[in-house]
Amino acid sequence: MRTIRTRTAIAATAALLTGLSLTACQNDDTAKAADPAGSGKATATTSETPAATPSSGTGGSSASATPDTDGGKSSGSGSSTGGSGKEPGKGTSGGGSGDDSAASLATCTGANTKVVASKVSRPINHLLLTATNTGSRPCAAYGAPLLQFDDEQSPTQFIEDSHPQAVVMLDPGQSAYASILLQGEDISGGRTAKVLRVSFAPRNGSGSVGSPVKLALPADTFKTDDAAVSYWQSDMSDALVY
Repeated sequence: MRTIRTRTAIAATAALLTGLSLTACQNDDTAKAADPAGSGKATATTSETPAATPSSGTGGSSASATPDTDGGKSSGSGSSTGGSGKEPGKGTSGGGSGDDSAASLATCTGANTKVVASKVSRPINHLLLTATNTGSRPCAAYGAPLLQFDDEQSPTQFIEDSHPQAVVMLDPGQSAYASILLQGEDISGGRTAKVLRVSFAPRNGSGSVGSPVKLALPADTFKTDDAAVSYWQSDMSDALVY
């Protein structure tokens, strides 16, 4: 009886093991049939993420390269515009042309002006010198009149404070004015003068131009050695300030 029971137990155990083996195989086959790719879902997730990254990176690269190139060209254009902006430099050149015109402009001399010396009541001890353009075109009265009383060899000194800001230009019929201070502080060496010679300064300020104009002075014109004359002025009142 014991032998039969033992065999029966062994047979039952074998049947149980066989059943478990068959069940495990069926479960494995079912799992394989449901997911044949294995880890395919993880790969798909990984491949989707980088797909967005290159798009952003490429856009950044393009934005960086384009401005650098165009920026250089833009600077070049700016430089070119700046070059054309120097056109006003012709205005300076035109100023040079103006200087050339000044060089060809007539200088006021005894040949194209009438010069008169007259007494004035104010200021005292002064004469007024008037030079009127009698020519047919404008002339320039440069600097100050060069004066010589009677037989004096050196010209009368200038009143430097009277230097005008610009050259006095005279259209035909217009006049320039200069005041003559007859007496300075020292009157011990004074004398009565009768003749006044007036010469005109050239554009370059050296020497004189043209022949001197000889004028008869008003009676009893008393002068001293430190007499002085102002620069030519365009207004009589400006001249008589000195």
